[in-house]
Amino acid sequence: MLANFFRIFNAIVLWAIVIIFLPKNSFKRFLPVTLFCSLLLLIVEMLSPIFNWWKVKGGYKFILFDALAFILGPFFTINLWVFHFTYGKFPLYATINLIMDVIFAYLLTPLFEKIGHFKLKKFTRTGILILYYFLALLNYGFQKYIEKPVEPMEN
Repeated sequence: MLANFFRIFNAIVLWAIVIIFLPKNSFKRFLPVTLFCSLLLLIVEMLSPIFNWWKVKGGYKFILFDALAFILGPFFTINLWVFHFTYGKFPLYATINLIMDVIFAYLLTPLFEKIGHFKLKKFTRTGILILYYFLALLNYGFQKYIEKPVEPMEN
């Protein structure tokens, strides 16, 4: 019950902040990279039951609900904000992501396990840190790639 409250509350509050305060041009600019990484994270979430990485209370129906609530809520919105404030300043981007990933892996994961959000099985907190940081670096590379100027073709 408490986990469902956090899922819904986070999604509503974080999206309201994005809609009200994030400039539209930043939303449009960083939407593709956020969708890209959200898709990758959803794939990881769907692989979890196969490899028994973590367990979500309530079975498969709740796995999808939990994944979408997290990915489309805090993960999506925070990703937009981090890119808005740090893109073009890679050391800052890398540092902010490392700090956030450490907080998620070592402070928030135990809290989420305690309130029944999920329970780690064959995945460790360090594994979460490595996965999320890798995805952050991949995100940055993806954004650089899609913003790379297109050179005109020679005849």
